[in-house]
Order: sequence, then structure tokens, then C-alpha cells
Amino acid sequence: MSTVAQVFAHTLKKIGVTFVFGVPSGNMIDYIEAIRKEEGIEFVLVGHEATAAFMAGVCGKLTGVPGVCFATFGPGATNLSTGVGGAQLDRFPLLAFTDEMPDKLLARTVQMNINQQQLFFPITKWTTRLNQHNLEEIILKGAGIASDKTPGAVHIGIPAGIGQNPVPKTKSEVDYLRLEKKRWAPLLAEQLAKVEKLIQTSKKPVLAVGLSAVHAQVGEQLVALSQKFQVPVVLTPMAKGLFPEDHPLYAGVLFHALSDAVAEVYGQADLVIGIGYDPVEFNYEDWMPEVPLIHIDCIEADVASGQIREVCNVLGALDVALNELLQLEIEPKHWDVKFVQENKRQIFEKLRPEPDCFGPLAVVNELRKILPDEGILTVDVGAHLHLVGQLWRTPKPENLLMTNGWSSMGFAIPAALAAKLCKPDLPVVALMGDGGFAMMAGELASAKRLKLKIVFVVIYDNSLSLIRIKQQKKGFNAAYGTDLEIRTEQATNHYFGVPVIRAMNKTAYVNALNEAFNQNGPVVIEAVVDGQAYDELLLCANKKF
Repeated sequence: MSTVAQVFAHTLKKIGVTFVFGVPSGNMIDYIEAIRKEEGIEFVLVGHEATAAFMAGVCGKLTGVPGVCFATFGPGATNLSTGVGGAQLDRFPLLAFTDEMPDKLLARTVQMNINQQQLFFPITKWTTRLNQHNLEEIILKGAGIASDKTPGAVHIGIPAGIGQNPVPKTKSEVDYLRLEKKRWAPLLAEQLAKVEKLIQTSKKPVLAVGLSAVHAQVGEQLVALSQKFQVPVVLTPMAKGLFPEDHPLYAGVLFHALSDAVAEVYGQADLVIGIGYDPVEFNYEDWMPEVPLIHIDCIEADVASGQIREVCNVLGALDVALNELLQLEIEPKHWDVKFVQENKRQIFEKLRPEPDCFGPLAVVNELRKILPDEGILTVDVGAHLHLVGQLWRTPKPENLLMTNGWSSMGFAIPAALAAKLCKPDLPVVALMGDGGFAMMAGELASAKRLKLKIVFVVIYDNSLSLIRIKQQKKGFNAAYGTDLEIRTEQATNHYFGVPVIRAMNKTAYVNALNEAFNQNGPVVIEAVVDGQAYDELLLCANKKF
């Protein structure tokens, strides 16, 4: 008869989990030992529980199998919750397990004891507690919920002290997506007629594509629809890569750098067609002109009452809906495609660094030149993310990993560790500001211990630049509370054994990149820049009409 810990490890292995991330607890050692003995699944020690959850979420994103993390009671659970919230709002499939007190102590005042079901309730799709009698059932159901049409986080509490308890054998099938799937029928005739009328009567519709379209993998249909109707496409940041930047009808990314220039296109629209548009990144009403909206997704549009003139919800599977739209007999629209192309050219031209200037634009542009197209870039939150979101050439969405739903600083390093573990043959780079680096610098020790070949690029401008710019725009003291001053005058030669290269100019930076990519392990590049270059490019108006 197997133990709870053995069934735990075996069930995770059967559904395709290859890594379990965490910081061990006394109660967890039974499960770690079971994972050690289970072939094909590995426990990965990290420095902080938030890292464990971020890494698990990214593994879920890259593999489609829910990532798994584990933490202990109280502070372990609260630390873990930062990354769990990230998986929830960034739509990464995740199973988060925590120690919980045994039944007899749940309601008692006990060291490290809090109500962890309440803690995780608002930041997960489902939170529950298992026991030795429903262990496999709960894990399978949780995995199904975590990875359904809108991926997210599930929390499962494990009572302390049951790891060695025997579990009777069961014959349950390992189908972790066995939740009842809703079969989406073709659009109703009257629904299709309304959509067709709105599109027929419009002269300049625009397609707005979001995160749900990435999950549905409708890139080819999206290109075909744009070409058939001859309408431009705008993307939310996490949908970047779903529509090619070099396509004549690509208009840009919402909300990020030079958003006012992107608005020169969508501001002309007389109809917005949302394709898998998830408002977790950016609400419709914050950028749309005052025109009707067709929202195509499996969930109704989340819009503020009275903010949008007319909303037509088309609920169903995106691939089914787009196929029906492609069959409509609609003449090409009245967009000036040359204007769309010229506007895009001007945006990219403005994001080209000045000659002999070493600023954030040079850091991003030179990195794009050296990182192969199949490589993975992970990006932290900060001013640099807004640059990357607009100018980074992204062949596929999985080549650019960011957090734009949860938007937690400190994401880039754990995301890079997970990306390299999941895709060991691909080059991986983590790009961050000095503020985000300070939050997660300790995880360089994990990169060193795991022998992960990752290039960590840190943009040093001694400021929380995005906040500084917001302060400036309100006329506040832009230095108060944002000056970091964490860079030492003399460059260090390593962090936790990870070599460090400091670059003070473009030539030194390019040389540092070449050297770092030729190393066999992790390397940190400190790119010391003038952050003032951000000021005219970020936090531009999203509405100019």
C-alpha cells in the first residue's frame, strides 16, 4: 500500500509535472523523499517561496501542464502568495500546495497558524484541503481547474503529519482535464447577423487582440481575418508575438511606450473588434474611442457601465467564431494601409537609440541583435518593460515572458530560471531594472547551484524610473522615495559566485553581451545608463480624441 507522499509524487508525475519548486519544511520532507524516488520528477530548492511560485507559473505557461510549488505554514504561505497571485492574474496554470495544521489544531492558537484557505481564496480559482482519502481526486480536479480555458492558480492545503499514512489503491484514470468541457456551438444566426451588420456598416474597424487569444492559439486565423477585411491590429502586451510586427497591418502595442502614437491609428476606428481581449492587462474604456465594441471570447466583456456606446458579446470558442467571421462576405475596409505602415515606422524610429548614446534604448536594441529569435527574454516590471513591450521583435508569445496582469517586481529572475529548466536548449536572458534586481538578487545563488546558463542584464539608473516619471507628471518631487543609489563605485566581480561585468558605454556593453553568451553558466551584466531617456517615451496618453 502506498503512502500519501508517494501517491502525491506519483500523481503529479502522471499528469506531466517535471519540477516541484519550494523551500523545505519539516512536514514536506516526506514529499521531497517521495519525489526523489519517483523517476522523471524533481524537487528544486529555491531561496524564497515567491520564487518557487513564479517559477512554477512560468513552467505552466511554457509547458501547458500546471506548474507546482510547495510552502510551509504561515510565513511560507504568505511568501508563496505573491507568486500565486501572479499565476492567477497572468493566466499561468499553477498548483500551489501548503502545509496546514491537522484538523484538531486548525481552530487553535498555534505557532505559524493562520487560515490559509482565506488567504488564498481571493488570489486563486479554487482553494481546498485534501486528506488521505481524496488525495488523487483533489489533485486531478485542481489541475483541471488550473488549466482550463482561463488558466490560473489553485491552492491545496495538506494537513501536517499525513505524509506516511497509507492510501488504498484506486483505479482512477489520469485525465486531469476530465472536468466537463463546454462544447461551443457555431454562432446563432441572429448573433452572427448582428455582428455582420456592425462590421458591414463600419468603415474603419480595428482588431484588438488579448491574452485569451494566445491561449486559444488563433494566430493564423487572426492574420487571415486582418488581411481579408484589411483592418489594422493592436495587441495587449502579453499577446505580443501572436501577430507579426512586420505585417503591413500591425499597428502596435497598447499601453506601452509611445502609446499616443499607436493611438493615431486606433483613434480613427469606428468599431473595435476584441479578439480574446482579457481586461486584466488594460480595460477597454481606458483606450477605446467612443465607438461600438464587438467582444469575442468565452467570457463577456468587462466594461464600466455607460462607458462604451454599444457592446456586442460573442461568446464561444475563438477558433469557431473566427472561422465564421472569415466566411462573411465583407468588402475590404477603408483604412489607409500606407498610413498604418508609416505610423509604425515612425514609432520604431523613435525607439532607435541616438548614436553614441548609452541609455535604456541601446540596452534593449543591442540585446535584441544578439539574442536569437528562438531565445527567451524574461522582463521585470519597470520603465524598461514599456520599451520592450513596444519595440522587442517577438516571433512567438512564448519567446517573451512578462507579468502584465499581476505586475510584480522581481519576476524576471525566477521566470528566467524556470524558462531555462523547461527549455534547456534555448538561450535565456533576464532583463530588469536595479530595483527589481535588488528584490531577487539572492536567487543568483540558485542559478549558480543549478548550473543554468542565463544572462542577467540589469539596467542601473539608480532610480525607480517609472515612479519618478509619474511623480514628474504630477509636479511632485521626482527624487523623493525613488532614488536607489545601490550601485557601488567599484564594480564587484561576482554575486554568489556568478560573475559580473559592468558596462558604462555601448561598446563595453556589446562586448559584455558577447562574453556573457560565450560563458557556460550564469553571468550578470550591469548596464549603467542615464534613465532620463525614458521620460519622453513612457506614460503617454492612450486617448488623443
